[in-house]
Amino acid sequence: MFDNAKNFVGVKRELDELRRLFHSQQFQNAVAKEAADDKIEFRFIPARSPNFGRLWESAVKSFKSLFKRSISLHTLVYDEMQTVLVQIEAILNSRPLTPVSNDPDDYEALTPGHFLVQRPLTAVPEPDLEAIPENRLSAWQKTQRFTQQLWKKWSTQYLSNLHNRTKWTQQRDNIRVGTMVVLKEENLPPLKWQLARVTEIQQGPDENVRVVKVQIKDGSYKRAISKVCVLPIRDNFIS
Repeated sequence: MFDNAKNFVGVKRELDELRRLFHSQQFQNAVAKEAADDKIEFRFIPARSPNFGRLWESAVKSFKSLFKRSISLHTLVYDEMQTVLVQIEAILNSRPLTPVSNDPDDYEALTPGHFLVQRPLTAVPEPDLEAIPENRLSAWQKTQRFTQQLWKKWSTQYLSNLHNRTKWTQQRDNIRVGTMVVLKEENLPPLKWQLARVTEIQQGPDENVRVVKVQIKDGSYKRAISKVCVLPIRDNFIS
């Protein structure tokens, strides 16, 4: 039984209309036609076979291991655990996947957040709490420190996996001008990724790129090739 308040009555009416819409044959036909026109095709991995998931299951595995290491033996109450998990979810969904466009002045990358809220996920920077003794932290600050610790470990691991670690003695595809990269920068706050475009390259005697000049929104810098991570990109996106 529910209170006869207007908000409850209104919710019931909205849910009833939504149920009728979902069961409408006209609506189902419209969804099927739209999916066919956009060539949307759903593919599912076998049940109870996470090894088929590859990339996303790898992200889940790395999250689990880092979460255990960050929380360790600490006991969190429900609200603290919920806060940490939601912020970690935002961190994972903020990771850059591929450039949005081939425009050299475009520094935005596609992220999982775009599929969820149609824009990159952001957060208000919090003070670095790593050096403050735990007994001096409030409940909110403790959750922020857990989040910061996991961010530092996971973002470093993600960029290391993104970076092409082929041995220098082997020939490989070089970075080209216009390529979007993620810079390996220390002390960036959670959800902050430093994206840049390569504007100049310097090759070594073996004709492999050793140094690049990159352009970000507020300036340009030179970086060793080991300090930049190329985002996966199709050849036709690179000018």
